[in-house]
Amino acid sequence: MTPAEFDTLYRRSIERPEEFWAEAAEDLRWYKRWDRVLDDSRKPFYRWFVGGELNTCYNAIDLHVERGRGAQPALIYDSPVTDTIRVFTFRELQDQVARFAGALRRYGVQKGDRVVIYMPMIPEAIVATYACARIGAVHSIVFGGFAPEELAKRITDAKPKLIVSASCGIEVKKIIEYKPMLDEAIEMSPAKPERCIIFQRPQVKAELIPGRDVDWFDAIEGARPAECVPLKATDPLYILYTSGTTGVPKGVVRDNGGHAVALKWTMKAIYNVDAGDVYWAASDIGWVVGHSYIIYGPLLKGCTSVMYEGKPVGTPDPGAFWRVISQHRVKVLFTAPTAFRAIKREDPECQCLKKHDLSGFRALFLAGERCDPDTLRWAEQHLKVPVIDHWWQTETAWAIAGNCIGLCPLPIKPGSPTKPAPGYDVRVLDESGNPMPPGKIGSLVVRLPLPPGCLPTLWNNDEGFVESYLSTYPGYYLTGDAGYLDEDGYVYIMARIDDIINVAGHRLSTGGMEEVLASHPAVAECAVIGVTDELKGEVPLGLVVLKAGVRQSEEQIGRELIQMVRDRIGAVASFKLVTVVKRLPKTRSGKVLRGTMKRIADGTPYQVPATIDDPATLEEIAEALKKLGYPRRS
Repeated sequence: MTPAEFDTLYRRSIERPEEFWAEAAEDLRWYKRWDRVLDDSRKPFYRWFVGGELNTCYNAIDLHVERGRGAQPALIYDSPVTDTIRVFTFRELQDQVARFAGALRRYGVQKGDRVVIYMPMIPEAIVATYACARIGAVHSIVFGGFAPEELAKRITDAKPKLIVSASCGIEVKKIIEYKPMLDEAIEMSPAKPERCIIFQRPQVKAELIPGRDVDWFDAIEGARPAECVPLKATDPLYILYTSGTTGVPKGVVRDNGGHAVALKWTMKAIYNVDAGDVYWAASDIGWVVGHSYIIYGPLLKGCTSVMYEGKPVGTPDPGAFWRVISQHRVKVLFTAPTAFRAIKREDPECQCLKKHDLSGFRALFLAGERCDPDTLRWAEQHLKVPVIDHWWQTETAWAIAGNCIGLCPLPIKPGSPTKPAPGYDVRVLDESGNPMPPGKIGSLVVRLPLPPGCLPTLWNNDEGFVESYLSTYPGYYLTGDAGYLDEDGYVYIMARIDDIINVAGHRLSTGGMEEVLASHPAVAECAVIGVTDELKGEVPLGLVVLKAGVRQSEEQIGRELIQMVRDRIGAVASFKLVTVVKRLPKTRSGKVLRGTMKRIADGTPYQVPATIDDPATLEEIAEALKKLGYPRRS
């Protein structure tokens, strides 16, 4: 396909979405075809494939067995933290899922009931997930190891009939016991599950509560395998909770039909993989990336999915990713830029890569955090494959913008996730809702309707859905990101809307300054926040982490960074504050907690985010900011 043909295809997806997505839907097996591709009778609540019936588990597992792919690996579980590799064929996965679905039925779980899954990165978590999809139960995966209070909030909102958990998770060499946290969360929540099924890992044996808790193997013993049940395309497949501004998590709903259609389409169109290829999303099933591209997307397409229980560095070294790619013949890797920044920091010259054969590797996709051009170029230089940034959110389930290499590879522009993907009509608006010209920063929005796979609403909260996403600009979905489109239609995400700072009346992007800092040869990763200033309103403050083995003094590096920002952005940025830190505070999915750091610098109250990877990083940041005189004392 030529770029002109891609543009034609994209326009068709925007101008004739029913026609475009009906063609994609033909790639699935339906029990009953849809009556309408797009139902817009109750705007802004759009629904896809109304009247259609299918089963996501059937399309992801059983269909491949029927088509003769039963002996093909469906899932490779690779766990350096337990020194374990297990391979499951489509037939083996079908057998285990059907049996566990039968166990759920035996304990009273029916279509429409909710099941919370609070598990580490082990295959049984995927078995439990597909078992829910098989019988029409709505699963809600909560990141394993989440604090009891946060887990309790999700239990309260979802009201699960049953919870599936494990005795423990493993973070590098640290054992995290799940059962005490689960017990505490259930105690805190007014919504009590009837049963908890617990998978006992050899590292820790959990104490089971008689009458409520059941051992995994006891649960499946003698259970009758369950068949896939037909579900409406508009029936919910899962709920995934994301942080809400009020402290109450928002339950993003995913439907069965639009989700399966969109995700299967993306595997070839965006990632250029086919049935039989090995695809690896180095994420966690607790995040949307894990839902879309560990659990569902690859298997819908008939690919082999890698499930990795480990870290990019430390399990055992910065060559961990290269070992997995080489050993399992991974064709495409999808991970967060922060993972590559960690590898770059520990092994700047990529010496570990030389030990592994990556001849079958074809592309690296990055998302989750804005990918700075320096990290992208570093990865390109060493991997010698296309390195593709793409932009999407928990709410959308797949890429809003990306380089669709399975349709038409477009030129890569470092700093941009390329163009909007088919289905997404991306616009840039000012505060009054007026369109911004090319190159000018504004709010990035998507004109409704959103394409299939995106959230149709929030769980039991239509009002919150409208208020959070649709009320700022009627007729548009608010992404919460700020950025611009260039003359070629390429998208640039510069920051969250909250991270655009106002310096003496000038609206400046912290992301633009981070690009400059990241280009310094000594800097592994960085963050820029806006801190309150009496004279200018806000001024930028930079925090940088240095690469291993840097010999320059921190003072010299700081002076060079200040000068670089002055040279490339100008004196208008008023960039004069920079400090070196050991590490940046991040969520477990790799997002840097810029808002929390800003509150520390401004001396305003803050809560430790539930998703934080290590709370001690906030204390380290507070100490570093003190040396710069923050928070200011009046």
